[in-house]
Amino acid sequence: MRLSTKGRYAVMAMTDLAKRQDEGEGRAVALAEIAARQQISLSYLEQLFARLRRKGLVISARGPGGGYRLAKASTETFIADIVLAVDEPLRATRCNFTKGQAKGCMAGGERCMTHNLWEEMGRQIHGYLASVSVADVLKGELRPNSEKVARPMEIAAE
Repeated sequence: MRLSTKGRYAVMAMTDLAKRQDEGEGRAVALAEIAARQQISLSYLEQLFARLRRKGLVISARGPGGGYRLAKASTETFIADIVLAVDEPLRATRCNFTKGQAKGCMAGGERCMTHNLWEEMGRQIHGYLASVSVADVLKGELRPNSEKVARPMEIAAE
C-alpha cells in the first residue's frame, strides 16, 4: 500500500479536529491550531483541507471564530474516506491504470505472478481502514478487522 504523508497527515489532522471540536462543543477549529499541535505545515494542511472539503468530509466557517468542523459525526467519518479524499490510492500492486483499467506491471502489460496476493492485501487494508472511524481512533478502540463489519470497498477493482 502506498500511503504518503498526505494520507497520514490528513488522518492526524481530522482526528485532532474531532477531538477539539468535541471539547469546544462543536466550535470551528482553526487550521493554525491543528498545524501547531500536530507539527504539520499550515500551507500543507490548507491543501489537504481543500480536498477534504471538496469531498464533503469537513465544513469551513469564515470570519472571527472561523475554521473547520467535521461534516459528519466522528463515528461516521471513516479513515479510508479521509485517505481517499486526499488522493491516496489504497492498493498494494504496482500495476498502472489507464482509464480505470489495470495494466500489468510486467513488460507487455502482463500481471506478475504475485498480483492477486498484493491486490487482496490492498482490499484487506482498505476493509480495515473503512471499518475504523475517527471516533474509534480517539477512543483507542482499534480491534482486528475480523471483529468489525467493514463497509463495501469504494475503489475500482483491478
